[in-house]
Amino acid sequence: MEHMSEPARVPLHETTLDDGTELITGEAVALDVRPTGFILRAAGAIIDYVVSILVFVGLMLAMFSWILSGVAMDTAMFTAIVLGLTVLCLVVLPAAVEIATRGRSLGRLVVGARIVRDDGGAPGFRHAFIRALTGYFEIYATAGGIAALTGLLSARSKRLGDVLAGTYSQRERLPRVVEPVAMIPPQLAAWAGGADVARLPDPLARRVTQFLKQAGSLTPATRTRLAAELAAEVSRFVSPLPIAPPEAFLVGVSVIRREREYQAQLAARQRLSLLQPVLSGQPHRFPDR
Repeated sequence: MEHMSEPARVPLHETTLDDGTELITGEAVALDVRPTGFILRAAGAIIDYVVSILVFVGLMLAMFSWILSGVAMDTAMFTAIVLGLTVLCLVVLPAAVEIATRGRSLGRLVVGARIVRDDGGAPGFRHAFIRALTGYFEIYATAGGIAALTGLLSARSKRLGDVLAGTYSQRERLPRVVEPVAMIPPQLAAWAGGADVARLPDPLARRVTQFLKQAGSLTPATRTRLAAELAAEVSRFVSPLPIAPPEAFLVGVSVIRREREYQAQLAARQRLSLLQPVLSGQPHRFPDR
């Protein structure tokens, strides 16, 4: 385990989206986000489509009942009202709901999705208006044909309105990922019983933890190089040094530190429980009021 003069720098976790791009914030932090799949987007769009049509039909029935009550209305006025209701139900209301709910709607709430900008932010008025106006032609006018075609051809299932507005559908309802608990490698079981592991500097401990979390996503050459560099730094705080691969050595040190810190916390909690009667009790002959 040769000590390197320059400390290892574990790269930031890179989240690659389906189209091969990375979603990085202005602070150079990679966001772990996933676009909504085509099937879920289609299901949410159908729900929103049905809701919009039901609202439009309800308003049309209310207008017809108004006409049957004896209100005089010529053809021009009737056409203007129908056009206004169409714009209201199919353009204005979807855009207003999207702005008010920060990218959500009834259909997206059901499938667990939300519309966001390409940089991950909430959509504004311009984005919602472009999506709603384009949606009238690609969803309502063509029964979803254009939206389905562009969604199938897009890596992130973007419809035409998303392409023009610079947005996409982000999946929010993700399965919970349970990280596996690391154990002492079998070849280090005997060494772990008597190993002396000093407290690692916090920056070094964080880099080791980050490397072990990301090791599976690194290329073999990068993984081997970073493991060797980190093992060389960690070896200064460990005695005796085992004969083991660098990555297995890092896993063993991390597990030993975790177990010993856990035992220290248990001991501190037990000492505190012994002092609890003294800390919470009343002084001698002091009345309990």
